[in-house]
Amino acid sequence: MTVDVRASTRIVADLDALAAEAIGVVADAAADAIRERGRFVVALAGGTTPKGLYARLAAPPVRQRLDWSRTWIFFGDERCVPPTDKDSNYLMAYEAMLGAVPIPPDQIFRIPGEAPDPTAAAAEYERRLRATFEPAPVRFDLILLGMGVDGHTASLFPGSPALDERVRLVVALDARAAAVRARITLTLPVLNAARHVLLLVSGAEKARPVADALRNAASTLPVARVRPTGGLLTWLLDRAAAANLK
Repeated sequence: MTVDVRASTRIVADLDALAAEAIGVVADAAADAIRERGRFVVALAGGTTPKGLYARLAAPPVRQRLDWSRTWIFFGDERCVPPTDKDSNYLMAYEAMLGAVPIPPDQIFRIPGEAPDPTAAAAEYERRLRATFEPAPVRFDLILLGMGVDGHTASLFPGSPALDERVRLVVALDARAAAVRARITLTLPVLNAARHVLLLVSGAEKARPVADALRNAASTLPVARVRPTGGLLTWLLDRAAAANLK
């Protein structure tokens, strides 16, 4: 079966240039979504690479390019920590962007990482997702993703059973099984249903997995399995991360 995936790779000088380039992608996706469907639904990524983008989106004059009143915010993954914890993806996004833009609070849907039962919290987040899109299927206008040095994206790690999930849209990862802190993550069925996925990757330590994912058709890296069906996939890399693509 042939999967319709429109993919592109953009290479910029450094982390600052990466954030500047990403602004246009986000602004264009938002404008198209609002014009065609009346709102913009986006899933944010955690990590240090997207942080610069968020700060730029929250600062004038860029802040005025987005219609925040018609923007809905979700998250691609979260550690099982309270929203005040320094490792919280929500806290990072709030401090960098969400606390500084005029978005209605009831249009921000954080993953409740502090919940005592992560599996129940994942099920509740999936319910919120489905309710937001009903009666249509869950299809984000834009999903922002990063990539780890091991090729993981969101909280989909090499060898994780979550990679084989086909039904659930959100799952909890047991810390013992994933060899990482317990987390809650969107699954590949959600990522690959998006209209546009933007992968932001920076740093020389990412060069090898970037090349594997983009040049090796048999790659087993989790990030290589992000292939939005009927959507657009954009890899936005700084020169250091793209060094092995030559």
